[in-house]
Amino acid sequence: MNLPFAESWKIKMIEQIHKSTREEREQWMKEAHYNVFQLKAEQVYIDLLTDSGTGAMSDRQWAGIMTGDESYAGASSFFKFKETVQRLTGFEYIIPTHQGRAAENVLFSYLVHEGDIVPGNSHFDTTKGHIEGRKAIALDCTVDEAKDTQLEIPFKGNVDPVKLEKALAEHADKIPFIIITITNNTAGGQPVSMENLKQIRAIADKYGKPVLFDSARFAENAYFIKTREKGYADKTIKEITLEMFALADGMTMSAKKDGLVNMGGFIATRLKDWYEGAKGYCIQFEGYLTYGGMNGRDLNALAIGLDENTEFDNLETRIHQVQLLAKLLDEYGVPYQRPAGGHAIFVDARKLLSHVPKEEFPAQTLTIELYLEAGIRGCEIGYILADRDPITHENRFGGLDLCRLAIPRRVYTDNHIAVIAAALKNVYERREQITRGVKILWEAPLMRHFTVQLARL
Repeated sequence: MNLPFAESWKIKMIEQIHKSTREEREQWMKEAHYNVFQLKAEQVYIDLLTDSGTGAMSDRQWAGIMTGDESYAGASSFFKFKETVQRLTGFEYIIPTHQGRAAENVLFSYLVHEGDIVPGNSHFDTTKGHIEGRKAIALDCTVDEAKDTQLEIPFKGNVDPVKLEKALAEHADKIPFIIITITNNTAGGQPVSMENLKQIRAIADKYGKPVLFDSARFAENAYFIKTREKGYADKTIKEITLEMFALADGMTMSAKKDGLVNMGGFIATRLKDWYEGAKGYCIQFEGYLTYGGMNGRDLNALAIGLDENTEFDNLETRIHQVQLLAKLLDEYGVPYQRPAGGHAIFVDARKLLSHVPKEEFPAQTLTIELYLEAGIRGCEIGYILADRDPITHENRFGGLDLCRLAIPRRVYTDNHIAVIAAALKNVYERREQITRGVKILWEAPLMRHFTVQLARL
């Protein structure tokens, strides 16, 4: 008989977590102004807020921490990190930063100016924030199929070549670069195909524009190319990764995802002018060029994590848990963005809570209900995260409204996955009783979802 699937690692250390009562959660949620970002970690039973910096590091990574070189300039840890990034990406110039949004801040300080237009596929919150905060426009050119959560196609994260070419034909003089997010988080953790990357490269070359990858989950994207795209089944993840990055001019990365570390990020590029233009901002905002806001021990752990997470077995174990949650939700009839992505399940709140008006934020309402049900903390990726239109100041209701359940890497067992699915099933079964959502009491002008204060209606 065929053996059942099992993890590609064994557990060496545990961390205690605690359950709470419904009454406690009601009080805690009220005190947090119905914003799960404002909850204390100890008030959460299963934490799916993000997969960013929440993974479990390996024994090799912890060993690397013990041998970190903390020299201010020229630390050996930097050169180990640099060699790993160059080997995996092919990019020559490397600038470390303390996390992904710092990488964007450093690079965009050089590249993005007022009036610019930056086309791409569903810019994520910090990316959009760094663009709009500079009074530029983040233009979404994602394929329309991504809007249909029940449509099963393998690469829903793709850039629409027709939309992109139209943008370039009309606004080429205002476009400093094209950005491609791999995988496409806002569209539901959906991958981008190698074919699409080649199409976008050809369009970029036609108009003489550079291409930047937002690469937080590049290894997961490579996994889906290997398992879903013709011609890649026999290639290694590292081979696919190199082929992907050969189609870009540079990358920013939140290494807290596919780098398997708790803190870290970087910029990598083959363009010397990008490197020269950005490095002064690194020193101004982050630190010297060989540490960039990171400790030497963290650079060591990141180099090892990048190497580990570009191996198939590690990715297969991680993505299996996401697929398991999808399978259970299928059994319970809970709607989510299909097919399941690599790092999370994105529950379609508009379908699940169809009685809650869009003006009352269904995905945020579902996020609150799931926490009250079982102490599970998800994250709204929808109308609140979309912020207001910078010109009209109206809420943006045109996109998807999703409750993201991000699975931390190497942290929870399949039993936890079963609890998550059962809790969602319970909310789903009483969905007809949930007819009101939340209203905004206070919000920040950019990236409001982190600090927004809400009230239940």
